[in-house]
Amino acid sequence: MVKRVFDIVFSIVLLLLFLPLIIFVSFQVYKKIGRPILFIQTRPGLRGLPFNMIKYRTMLNITDDKDNTLNDEERLSSFGKFLRSTSLDELPELWNVLIGEMSIVGPRPLLMEYLPLYSAAQFRRHNVKPGITGWAQINGRNSIDWDEKFTLDIWYVDNFSFWLDMKILFLTIKKVLKRKDISKDGQATMTKFKGSEK
Repeated sequence: MVKRVFDIVFSIVLLLLFLPLIIFVSFQVYKKIGRPILFIQTRPGLRGLPFNMIKYRTMLNITDDKDNTLNDEERLSSFGKFLRSTSLDELPELWNVLIGEMSIVGPRPLLMEYLPLYSAAQFRRHNVKPGITGWAQINGRNSIDWDEKFTLDIWYVDNFSFWLDMKILFLTIKKVLKRKDISKDGQATMTKFKGSEK
């Protein structure tokens, strides 16, 4: 209950506080990347149930001469890289938090296609709502491998507390300011999960 109240209050405060920034970033995405401004994708939430996660669009719709979509590294625009490095692309997720689909802090929502690949232990990350930031994000984010990420997510589920959330928020701000662990060297996004390596 305390977590939900915090999520509502904090998301409202941030949405109001960042409203000028949200308007500015929306205009810049429209100008530099084009429409649609928002990237909406179905992700697994609490108990693995699907919801539509909202982010700013960071990739261009470009194809090769055979009309095949180019890979992420080639489609990621320079402005998109900036949005990701500053985590500004996550701002629209505050709406997901406000309406109860996400939490400020929790395991990051992954892809629906990963659900059948989880072990029973890995699926426990869905015992809580997904978050904008989480324990794995402040302990390596996309620079760590999948097994480490799942271990950190499960640790959060087992050790959740209000004060742990406050610690994660504080450390997230430091990470964002330093722009650390955005991705592994030579990769624009996290490599696809293909099942546990262990």
